[in-house]
Amino acid sequence: MISLAELQRRIEAGDLSADAAIQQSLEAIAAQDKTIGAFVCHRLAAHAPSDGPLRGIAVGIKDIIDTANFSTEMGSPIYRGFHPRADAPVVAMLKLAGATIIGKTTTTAFASIDPTPTLNPHNHGHTPGGSSSGSAAAVAAGMIPLALGTQTGGSVIRPASFCGVAAIKPSYRLLPTVGVKCYSWTLDTVGLFAAGVDDVARGLAGMTGRPELLLPPDIPTPRIGVVTQDFAGSPEASGGEALQTAARAAERAGATVHGVDLPEIVAEAWRAHPVIQEFEAHQALAWEYREHYDAMAPLLRAKLDESKGTPHAAYDAAVAVAHRARQALETVFDEIDVLLTLSAPGAAPKGLGSTGDARYNRLWTLMGVPCVNVPAFVAEGNLPVGVQVIAKHGADARALAAARFVERAIARQ
Repeated sequence: MISLAELQRRIEAGDLSADAAIQQSLEAIAAQDKTIGAFVCHRLAAHAPSDGPLRGIAVGIKDIIDTANFSTEMGSPIYRGFHPRADAPVVAMLKLAGATIIGKTTTTAFASIDPTPTLNPHNHGHTPGGSSSGSAAAVAAGMIPLALGTQTGGSVIRPASFCGVAAIKPSYRLLPTVGVKCYSWTLDTVGLFAAGVDDVARGLAGMTGRPELLLPPDIPTPRIGVVTQDFAGSPEASGGEALQTAARAAERAGATVHGVDLPEIVAEAWRAHPVIQEFEAHQALAWEYREHYDAMAPLLRAKLDESKGTPHAAYDAAVAVAHRARQALETVFDEIDVLLTLSAPGAAPKGLGSTGDARYNRLWTLMGVPCVNVPAFVAEGNLPVGVQVIAKHGADARALAAARFVERAIARQ
């Protein structure tokens, strides 16, 4: 993989020009993407801006995010050839920071559940996950050092786990979702993929102009609460092994690690997530569902058919549960710094018929808290499995620092 941090160090030292760094990504895409299929479209040539903290950094943009210089087709024939007039704010933020937008990465239709043809770089017979399939795979395959994705259920953290890369789903609304095709306005969150936690932190700090997100030279030893999310069902063996590996490594490195029970209202919020998601999806995709029903991706269309007619009262009750759960979750962090939990049930499923299960992600998306994926274990078939480090809302710097601590601890064992 291409390390964003290493590129920055080499560019700053004068060992590598920003243009040469971009060329490195262009050559990697030309060599690998015919096999992996991570990009919908990409540049054949590009030059880096003269300044900015992310100069020399080639970035892939999930194809539900508007770009002025590329079409935005949202994984659907309904939008084939659609060309926005303006960049989404998150794209503009990257450009202002000096990044070079290299292309658009594949997405499931409207960031839902119909798989893309993208392959998992670690094992081509397995899914890279979804819906940010292309972004995760492009980083994992060493084509680009940074990519944007989005998460409504688990579409940043889960593909990061399956593809063995670091990723952050930031606190809700740290990154604007204007110019991103909406699925659920309560849940949709823009996130980042990169090779390691330091790379993710540098990408997020650069595009937001928030230096406090950069990792400090000395990472404080965190107090970690391990959550198994029993209400979401049992993990596969590889998922359980990843969580145990990360917890043991963190404890050996000096962290305080113990199990944590979540308040019952939080488990209730996990059950409320699909109600909120699908109720809002019917409004967000109302035009497509009404005017282009036959062109809708089949799994998404069936999901909308099934959830049609959800009572307003059920939605209002689910929103109220989520509000109470967010308040209850705040108190959990009184005695710990971060939570450690599963990023996915296990390794990437075989075949391309499924993008995987979001059951260990959806609660944290609804809670709006920052989540960082850390690769923790390699299962049979060379398939990575990650864990996620979670801090309270707004504590993105803490989540990144603790994730870096866990990442280093795993590497040392």
